[in-house]
Amino acid sequence: MVKTQIQVPEELYRDVKSFANAREWSLAETFRRGAELLLEVYDGSPKDSHWVPPVSAKVGWKGLSPAQLRELAFQDANPNPAAP
Repeated sequence: MVKTQIQVPEELYRDVKSFANAREWSLAETFRRGAELLLEVYDGSPKDSHWVPPVSAKVGWKGLSPAQLRELAFQDANPNPAAP
């Protein structure tokens, strides 16, 4: 087992801590399970972190900025469609 230190936003910490307490898990166990879930859900192949939409006048995205298209693309990649 490797010991490490992470930083998370306070709100996320509170939410994860509450989640862990409700299940009688340690905070470390909760983060381990979360990491395992990420590895199961995502294929693990490296992705280019800077997504650029295709350039075409005929794709039907008129009026959307590249940032808006990027946000929509990441929404489509959400592994939990019920999540906001």
